[in-house]
Amino acid sequence: MKLKTINAGYVKVDGGAFFGVVPKVLWQKLMPADENNLVPNILRLLLIDDGEHVILIDTGLGNKQDEKFFKNYHCYGNHDLTQVIRENGYTPGQITDVILTHLHADHSGGAVSLDKQGNLVPTFPNAKYWLSRAQWNHALNPNPREKAAFLPENYMPLSDRGVLRMVDQDTQLYPGIFLKHRYGHTRGLLSVHIKLGQRWLIYASDFLPTAYHIYEPYIMSYDICAEKTLQEKAEFFQWIIDRKHCVIFNHDPFNECGIIYRDKKGHKIKETFTLDEFINSKD
Repeated sequence: MKLKTINAGYVKVDGGAFFGVVPKVLWQKLMPADENNLVPNILRLLLIDDGEHVILIDTGLGNKQDEKFFKNYHCYGNHDLTQVIRENGYTPGQITDVILTHLHADHSGGAVSLDKQGNLVPTFPNAKYWLSRAQWNHALNPNPREKAAFLPENYMPLSDRGVLRMVDQDTQLYPGIFLKHRYGHTRGLLSVHIKLGQRWLIYASDFLPTAYHIYEPYIMSYDICAEKTLQEKAEFFQWIIDRKHCVIFNHDPFNECGIIYRDKKGHKIKETFTLDEFINSKD
């Protein structure tokens, strides 16, 4: 199985919103803000090639929106997903499956592109697009607080073309690739668990967006239910801590992935590295 992270560009978000109730005096030591209180976020995707399927997890913002949209997101880097995929050795036609962890714009925007005639079409013409039914229903009827994060042009063309596949429960998508539902950040977010021998690689998506969000109070204000996120994090850490399973941090511009431990005082700490370093390690 071949695994590689994909850089689909960068955005900047409000630091206070990104770290929730944690005071700036604490979080800015971890991720310094600019003069507008903005902190950098990478849009880190994951590509899995198991020899039979070429699977892309999430699609970033894409590049079909107008200048005003990208200005509001404070975008920089390359958001042209088809170009990025080609630079990583694949063509859009080779992608067999796309897992959309959820439908917020920075995760689903690249799923749909404009063709030469200006029509909205699936970016990956031969792919099935996987999504939780809970998230689909939620995106169609979002709460007012979350509504701006869902843009129908990012996912309705997938439904119209009949390429969406709904996931109703935690499931094994393909051998060694499992989809797990979360409900704190948004209803029906899918995290992806990949079995690698005795270890697991977890693409947590916005359930655990950076290495700094391993600490309990560090919960994004974007989460629709912070109490649920807190519960989900506690259950996840009970399983993962000290077991040398690896988490990919999808929005962390400094730490690609890492292992979570407890120190002698019981505090959570992390060891961070690149995905290649994890895969090539002997543990």
